[in-house]
Amino acid sequence: MLKTKSTKIMKLVIAGSTKLQDEIQKWIEYWNSKDGYSVLDYPKIIPQNNFENLYPDVHKNFFKNIAEADALFIANEKKNGVDGYIGAETFAELGFGLAQKLVYGKNIKLILANMPAKEVACYDEIVLWKKLGWIDEIIKL
Repeated sequence: MLKTKSTKIMKLVIAGSTKLQDEIQKWIEYWNSKDGYSVLDYPKIIPQNNFENLYPDVHKNFFKNIAEADALFIANEKKNGVDGYIGAETFAELGFGLAQKLVYGKNIKLILANMPAKEVACYDEIVLWKKLGWIDEIIKL
C-alpha cells in the first residue's frame, strides 16, 4: 500500500487597513494560491450605518481567528503616502499574535508584507521584534 504524505494546511489571518481592499484581495489570492495555506480571515468593511452594533462581534471574532491561526500576515502596504503603513489597530493585532507566541507558546508565524517606513509609529518595535526573531518573515524588505 502506498502511503501519501499528509500536508498540513496552515490557517492564515490577514491583518491590515480595511481601506486597502484592493491590496487585501490580492493578498487573499496570493495566500490561497500558495501550497499549504488557507486564508481564515481578513479585514472586512463594516457598514457605517450599523458600525457600532457590528464592530464588537467582528473585532472579537477577528481576535479569535488570530488565536486559531497558524500564521498572521500583516498586509502593510503604502497608505496615505507612507510605505509599509501599520496603524494602531493592526499593531494591536500583531501584538496579540506575538502574545500567542510568547505567553502561550503557540507556534504562530508572524509575517509582514513590507518593512515599515521610519515614520510609522511602531517602526522601532518592528526592527527589534525582527532582530529578536519574533517576526518570522518580511516579504519585501
